[in-house]
Amino acid sequence: MTASQYEPYDLAVVGAGSAGLAGAVTAGELGLSVALLDASAHTGGQFYRHPAPAMGAVRPEALHHDWSAYADLRRRLAQSDVSHLPGHHVWSVTKDDEATGMWAVHAVTGADGGDDRPVRVRARAVLLATGAYERHLPFPGWTLPGVVAAGGAQAMLKSGLVLPGRRIVVAGSGPLLLAVASSLAAAGARVPAVVEASGYLRYARHPRALVTNPHKAVEALVHGTALLWHRARLRLRSAVTEVHGADRVEAVTVARLDRDWRPLPGTGRRIDCDALAVGHGLVPQIELATALGCATRSLPDGTSALALGGLQETTVRGLWAAGEAGGVGGAQLARAEGELAGVAAAARVLGRPAHGGRVRELQRRRDRMRSFADVMAAAHAPGPGWSRWLTGDTDVCRCEEVTAGRIRAAVEDLGARDARTVKLFTRAGMGWCQGRMCGPAVACLAARDGAAGLPAERRPFAVPVPLSALAALDEPAEREPEPDAVPDVDG
Repeated sequence: MTASQYEPYDLAVVGAGSAGLAGAVTAGELGLSVALLDASAHTGGQFYRHPAPAMGAVRPEALHHDWSAYADLRRRLAQSDVSHLPGHHVWSVTKDDEATGMWAVHAVTGADGGDDRPVRVRARAVLLATGAYERHLPFPGWTLPGVVAAGGAQAMLKSGLVLPGRRIVVAGSGPLLLAVASSLAAAGARVPAVVEASGYLRYARHPRALVTNPHKAVEALVHGTALLWHRARLRLRSAVTEVHGADRVEAVTVARLDRDWRPLPGTGRRIDCDALAVGHGLVPQIELATALGCATRSLPDGTSALALGGLQETTVRGLWAAGEAGGVGGAQLARAEGELAGVAAAARVLGRPAHGGRVRELQRRRDRMRSFADVMAAAHAPGPGWSRWLTGDTDVCRCEEVTAGRIRAAVEDLGARDARTVKLFTRAGMGWCQGRMCGPAVACLAARDGAAGLPAERRPFAVPVPLSALAALDEPAEREPEPDAVPDVDG
């Protein structure tokens, strides 16, 4: 069969996490032909990451809560006609035909060591469910072996059934810390401390959001009880300000913070450990959308998310988004938004009105959980004083080995006033991760005001792309053939 014989899909969904799965199966059940593209070999995204069948895990659900919701989505996917395309790294989405409104989703397969085969999937509508990545705020010693991202530690456990160490300090800010610490402790690690830079009193200022989202309180209670059982001490308004060790982590210094996250003199305490899992919240992954000119909104924690309408459509017609791309809020919110987007996209493609009891109920659930997500973002927003942790020789950009001293020199001596100018002077953010690791820190140091924000950028490539894929862009390819692999039903 030649490529020109393939018909376009009705809907292309990018991302097979909670939001993408919900959107894909919902649209498929409503009669659309759907392609579900994801970089991973398995569905579930970061939240429901699980071991490959070869690992022989007997009960992968033991490392998750709310596994039944994912199992239901996976079952519906297996029973549907949705084309699940795993191992597809989507690097761009473009308008393929302005007259017909047709979209083209550009991806490459084998980017992790395979044949780097370029793929172009055409569709009448697109749903972006691209998730988020962790925000990292550097400190002396953070490049030592044994320092891992908080979400990375959880991913190691969920997918590889391994721990980053035996005595692990969990630090940073945000509700992810409690989940990570409790799962590490349950897997056999000793967690001497959970170090939270913020407090929890800000939640009390929003009683309505708390009352209307009781499941969040239940989750916190479950994790808190687990930490008490495993004797993990919770240290509030504190931070790891230095990591000690020669060849790997041997200990950390934990200091008390003031309300602006400045370390209080004389409060540093050393804690022995062989690993540190650290993270300061999540950053919505919106590069595919901002490259198309989609409008964004600023979140209370300084990050940017997509501005979405009542039915999850972006400001670009025919392009929907769901989940963390619209603001970090958890798996339940992502599922509700994904289902709503799937209903709305199906209504648009089929020429039907998107209203009714199902839509109204999904909107009520979304709005209730989204209000809590905004409270959560404000409660754990980094304070402007965090940069006081940095010494002049602290690496901020790990890829290019750019220190805090060099960035400050670019600002104070060369007149840089934004992250882009700092990048031109120092190469900070020009490495393999393209600023995902250092972007918030560089932007903060460039702004001088200590705000650990991350402005939305427009990039032509959302992920690294081989030149061979770019060279093949003019080759005709309308609809991707069905993959050899069946939908992910392992576990």
